[in-house]
Amino acid sequence: MTAEMIMQIAAAAVGAFGFGLLFRVSGEMLLTVTIGGAANWIFYLLAMEVYADRVLAFFLSALATAVMAEILARLLKTPVITLLVPMLVPLVPGGDLYYTTLALVQGNMDVFVRYGSMVIKEAGAISFGIIFVACGVQTATKIWILCKNR
Repeated sequence: MTAEMIMQIAAAAVGAFGFGLLFRVSGEMLLTVTIGGAANWIFYLLAMEVYADRVLAFFLSALATAVMAEILARLLKTPVITLLVPMLVPLVPGGDLYYTTLALVQGNMDVFVRYGSMVIKEAGAISFGIIFVACGVQTATKIWILCKNR
C-alpha cells in the first residue's frame, strides 16, 4: 500500500465523518460511519487493482459497502440509510461531474459527452450495487419469514 493510497483512505474517512456529522449521526455510529467510509475506499482501491475498470470498481465497492451497512445497521439497531449514505460519500463522482460541467460551459461537446457518460455509468454502478443488496436482503427476509411460519 502506497502513501498515496493511505492518504486517499484517510480522506475518505474524513469525508464520511463530515457527512456523518451533517446527517447528525452520533456516538458509536459516527465512528462506524467513519471506518465504513475508509473501508468503502479500500474496496474501491482493491477492485481497481484487480479489474482496472472504474465503473466495475464503483459497483463492487458500493455492493460491499451496502452489505456492510446492512449488517452494521442490524447490529446497531439503526436504519440502514443512516449508515449507508455517509459511507458512500467517497464514491460520489465529483471530479468527473466537475469536468462534465466545465466542458459544457466551455462548449467542448466531445469532452462533455465523454465525461457525462462516465458520470452516468459511475452513478448507475453505485445505484445498482445498493439496489442489488437491498433486493437480496428483502428477498432473504421474506424467505426467512415464510420458513419460520411453516
